[in-house]
Amino acid sequence: MGDEVDGHRVDRSRSSLLTRRLSTLTGALVLATAGIAHAGDDPDVDVGECQVVEFCVGVGVGDETDGSGGQAGGSQGGSDSDLNCGYTKIEPKPPAEHPAWKGKDPEKYDLYFRSCSDGGQDNPDGFIVVPTGQPPVPQVDPQELAQRAVDAMTLLGPDIASPKAAGKYIVGVPMWMWVNQSATTYGPNTASASAGGVTVTATAKVSKVVWQMGDGDSVTCNGPGTPYQASAGMAQSPTCGHVYSKTSAGAQGGKFPVTATSTWTIDWQGGGAAGQLTEIRQTNAQVAIGELQVVR
Repeated sequence: MGDEVDGHRVDRSRSSLLTRRLSTLTGALVLATAGIAHAGDDPDVDVGECQVVEFCVGVGVGDETDGSGGQAGGSQGGSDSDLNCGYTKIEPKPPAEHPAWKGKDPEKYDLYFRSCSDGGQDNPDGFIVVPTGQPPVPQVDPQELAQRAVDAMTLLGPDIASPKAAGKYIVGVPMWMWVNQSATTYGPNTASASAGGVTVTATAKVSKVVWQMGDGDSVTCNGPGTPYQASAGMAQSPTCGHVYSKTSAGAQGGKFPVTATSTWTIDWQGGGAAGQLTEIRQTNAQVAIGELQVVR
């Protein structure tokens, strides 16, 4: 079905299809004629050949694209390294009031239509604005770069210094727990990742270690713990410790399974943005808890 507008037959189903997925050629055509077809106008009052173009401008720019190269309502999905993108420079330039400019001055900027595909269902497109004379660059998500930087780090679980697997521990005697600190097991650990002219730097550090003691108790330590000194005698650890109230004789292998879980907090910044990521790592150990035998 189609409608007659000023003697021209318009196929509305085709217009709707073009609205949902702009091709590179359509993007160029839309903006080249944007001076005639204005976004937001009622398509029924446009004339002749501008009918389809209006739909593309009004919905393609205003509703379907988020201006960052991805589709509105969701993230771009996949990195630019996974996408094959084409860029079409829009000439002649549309008027300054056109929404694709996002408030930028056409005298100082060029407009491109970006169309991408990852070979599957991820086909983001949209308009990008770049300084006059500069080539378009891939749209980069700084948080994605931050994750790449984290992936380049070797973030490991806690390096348990105490309790030691070969240690002998006694019911009722305070156990001091602490971990060795290094860039890979505690932090800080810093790495950077770059793409499309954007560089993001991330710094990771353990913010807490949660100890599952194997006897049903859990201990949260907000630091690496304090190494035991003989001068402390029978005192409890001031920062990270536990007192067992029963032996491990009934546990499998005669030892309690201990799990130390570290939470890595990663602060990142770059590309005009900043944020925080979290990574979780674990280390397992076993401890034998006995009873103090009194000889008479």
